[in-house]
Amino acid sequence: MTVIRTLLASAFCIAGALHFTGAAQAQAWPTKQPVKIVVPFPAGGPTDGMARIVSDRLGAVLHQSIVVENRGGGAGGSVGAKFVASSDPDGYTILLTPGGSLTTGPAVHKNIGYDPAKVFTPVAQVMETPLIIAVHPDLPVKSLQELVAYGKANPGKVSWGSQGFGVAPHLLLELFKLETKVNFTHVPYRGTAPMLTAVVAGEVQVVADPMTTVLPHIQSGKLRAIAIAGPTRSDKLPGVPTTGEQGYPKIDSPFWLGVVVPAGTPADVVTKLNAAFRDALNDPTTKQRLANLGAEIKIGTPDAFKNMLAKELALWTGVVKDANITVE
Repeated sequence: MTVIRTLLASAFCIAGALHFTGAAQAQAWPTKQPVKIVVPFPAGGPTDGMARIVSDRLGAVLHQSIVVENRGGGAGGSVGAKFVASSDPDGYTILLTPGGSLTTGPAVHKNIGYDPAKVFTPVAQVMETPLIIAVHPDLPVKSLQELVAYGKANPGKVSWGSQGFGVAPHLLLELFKLETKVNFTHVPYRGTAPMLTAVVAGEVQVVADPMTTVLPHIQSGKLRAIAIAGPTRSDKLPGVPTTGEQGYPKIDSPFWLGVVVPAGTPADVVTKLNAAFRDALNDPTTKQRLANLGAEIKIGTPDAFKNMLAKELALWTGVVKDANITVE
């Protein structure tokens, strides 16, 4: 019995030491460098640009070096998402992403390789910017109503470019097709930069893109904005009405960015990350840099972001089903 008691006591001591060590590591985070922010899209797009603005200030808040790593590819950004999901849950590898890898991509691709609700722990939504529906100037339309009328008069001849199959703007197009019964031709590209190059060149005629990247092309006259796919007008494009004002209230899908970490990341680390992003985004210079791009700070709790993700996944899963979208 004495030997058994000794073994049990040793086991409890080891377990207690491991628990203490894990708790201490969580409390001490971050103690090593760098903290890696993974962007699941190529450089040059809206996610990459805003990630780099945020990382500049986040490094100062955490007193750590921040590395932004682009891991583009896959359905809706799934390559970068899988990389983060399989990383150590220690708070040093973070995914900063729009809905592509968390909601729209999984809704479209049933075999995407992961369940976002199971492999990630939400940290926070961090910002939002309007999606702008814009057309090449040669397309003779100045409103959604005119676009629908033109599309009906020219079935299958209006091409609509997207940043990739399964991203939010693609599913917004599919929802618009369901609402209007117009057969727009979807042309997916590998990211924002090639899509914008294509629409400016007239290879496609319509796009829906975040204000952060499409606004310069609108201001230069290379593209014409015809709708804000959100609930309110933008002070940067005050003359452009919302989709709701034009009779299409369901076509409402602002571009957002959020932060998740691998499932199993200690709760203390998640709390600290949430606070660090909140502090970084409340910095006046950072806030102004993002505002100049048309991005609005919108940071909440991990639970609020979790609920938002569940709601969006349900919405886009329904759109995929109704539009009968299949992956070949």
